[in-house]
Amino acid sequence: MRSKSSTFRTHRAVTTLAALLAGALALSACSGGDNDKKDNGEKTGGATGSTVTLPKLDGARLEVAAVWTGAEQANFKKVLAEFERRTGAEVTFVPAQDPIINFLGSKIAGGQPPDVALLPQPGAIRQAVDKGWAKPLNAGVQAELAKNYSQGWQDIGKVGGKQYGVYYKAANKSLIWYNAKVFENAGAQEPKTWKDLLTASRAVYDSGVTPFSVAGADGWPLTDWFENVYLSQAGPEKYDQLAQHKIKWTDPSVKQALTTLAGIWGRKDYLAGGQKGALQTEFPQSVTQTFTGGDQPKSAMVYEGDFVQVNIGETKAKVGTDAKVFPFPAVGAGAPVVSGGDAAVILKDSKAAQALATFLASPDAATIQAKLGGYLSPNKNVPLSAYPNAVQQKIAKALIASGDDFRFDMSDQAPQAFGGTPGKGEWKDLQDFLKNPGDVAGAQAKLEKDAAAAYGNGG
Repeated sequence: MRSKSSTFRTHRAVTTLAALLAGALALSACSGGDNDKKDNGEKTGGATGSTVTLPKLDGARLEVAAVWTGAEQANFKKVLAEFERRTGAEVTFVPAQDPIINFLGSKIAGGQPPDVALLPQPGAIRQAVDKGWAKPLNAGVQAELAKNYSQGWQDIGKVGGKQYGVYYKAANKSLIWYNAKVFENAGAQEPKTWKDLLTASRAVYDSGVTPFSVAGADGWPLTDWFENVYLSQAGPEKYDQLAQHKIKWTDPSVKQALTTLAGIWGRKDYLAGGQKGALQTEFPQSVTQTFTGGDQPKSAMVYEGDFVQVNIGETKAKVGTDAKVFPFPAVGAGAPVVSGGDAAVILKDSKAAQALATFLASPDAATIQAKLGGYLSPNKNVPLSAYPNAVQQKIAKALIASGDDFRFDMSDQAPQAFGGTPGKGEWKDLQDFLKNPGDVAGAQAKLEKDAAAAYGNGG
């Protein structure tokens, strides 16, 4: 079963959210002061300052697997530590590798599946259900979800009408971050359209700084570039059709999007290190090199989601002053809004596993990680004041205000063999296209061949 139609609305709704996000990011004032009060609600039987009642689980042991590394992993471990404190359970974090379905398969084959896994694609949730690995969430978890999540975010975690996933982490993947000093020196303005983006890029280039960092060593940022261009240019209906492989990658709309992308990817002098350098640049480096080197960094802009803030935090740049952000510019009629996320799925059913899923569905868990930065929750009851800066508060406000009106990351909806495997499928095909942006037809042919194989030639 492909993505749920209830999650995906009209073009007007998508462009409305884009406008909201643009307005939100334009505001400099810090919001959410009154929301502090929501942090301290206590329910009978719960720990002090909690909104959710958890059972005592002394002696219970859980393993939780996710592909998170670095600060993201460290911050999530603090959430798990709070669960341990409240319940008495012992939780071990298991570092996983991409693609996580393959990692889990080897664990399950060896008789040692983790109790809970954080899956970064709806396609991976479907695969886990199809293989008989995933266990349905109980009534307690579902009640917590119903209280805290819009219907759209609940539906993405369902397969065959049953709830399997808790979307603990979300991402706004329609953002471009920029070095404010470079833009100031170049006299560049925040762009609203793709034409404006090219104008700003030219101004930056003329000032002596390379416009873009592109994380070509990791295939997934390239899919995100494509999805934003495609959603804005081809529109939501085509986006949904391509996400479900109801139209082919040889469609003229794909040609148009790749040709548009080539307008930047095909400019060797617009990419830090050129195409060759971009293909050797991993995601964290693409961010940090944009915000180190004073007013002469290796690049002026880097495209990626709100989670970029974790990496900016590893530099001396301050979000909102040195490091600023604008919504991905409109390529077609309206600016795109693409979201991603990670869902907790139970692989070994137990009272403790269901309790952890309940905790992750609560505002309590998300609020802990929100305060640490570089994190966005689709949980509508996380107070905006939990987010550590005005930029992140605005991004969170826009996501929650969108309700069900967003498009989920296309590659994350695809079978993992096509949309989520390093060195294969869409990741590899777009890396090849970055290497040779002049060969649009060749890229389309490769993408269609790999998509047909992964989707079983169907939609």
